[in-house]
Amino acid sequence: MNHTIADTTAIDQQLSNRHIDLDPGGYFVIYINREEQQIQAKHYSNVINEQGVACDPDTGKPLPCNGQLQRLPTQIYSGRTAKEICVQLFEHTQPCPVTMLDHAAYLGREFQRAEAALLQGQDYIQD
Repeated sequence: MNHTIADTTAIDQQLSNRHIDLDPGGYFVIYINREEQQIQAKHYSNVINEQGVACDPDTGKPLPCNGQLQRLPTQIYSGRTAKEICVQLFEHTQPCPVTMLDHAAYLGREFQRAEAALLQGQDYIQD
C-alpha cells in the first residue's frame, strides 16, 4: 500500500495528540536562527509533580503552556544540521539533559524538520 502525503500528515497529526510523559530532565524550545543559518534549541529545567505536570523547579508552580512565562534557559544548543545539534546535545553534554528515550526520538525528529525548513527557506513550528 502506497501512502500519500495526506496519509502521512494525518498519521502524524493523530500521533501528536497522544499522551506523553514529560521528561524530568527538562524541555526544549526549538527554532531556526536564519541570521546565523542554524537550528537552535533552548533547554529549560523543570520538575514533574505527582500529577505528571511540569513545574518550575524554583517555585514548584505549574508551568503555563501559553508562552506568557519568561524564563532563562539553562543552556542554548545550536548546529547547522540536525546531526550537529544532536551530537552536541547527546554526546558532548554531560550529564545529558534528556533522560527519556521517547524524548530523544522526538528531538531528533524535530531537529530534522527544523533542518528541512532551514534549507528550504520555510517557517518552522515545533510540534
